[in-house]
Amino acid sequence: MAGIRNGRPYRRLCDTQRALGLPCWWCGTDIDYTLTGRDAQRHPLAFSLDHLVPLRHGGSLLDPANARSAHRWCNTSRGTRTHRPQPRASRRW
Repeated sequence: MAGIRNGRPYRRLCDTQRALGLPCWWCGTDIDYTLTGRDAQRHPLAFSLDHLVPLRHGGSLLDPANARSAHRWCNTSRGTRTHRPQPRASRRW
């Protein structure tokens, strides 16, 4: 049996989100949508489907309102945090 993230509804949601061509919702920079297949699985700037409310905190896996476009790196480094870290003040004045 295939996992839910390999199922047709999840792939359809990923395809829909990818087609929007949005920048990464976490860092705000462009995502390289040309990376596909094995390249996308390994490249940190490739598209990854992220969730506004992490699944661990009750977010819906298949709800389009909870889906966000993110870099693979940003999605992984964010983990299950629900807020953006505050930028540190520069030491150079």
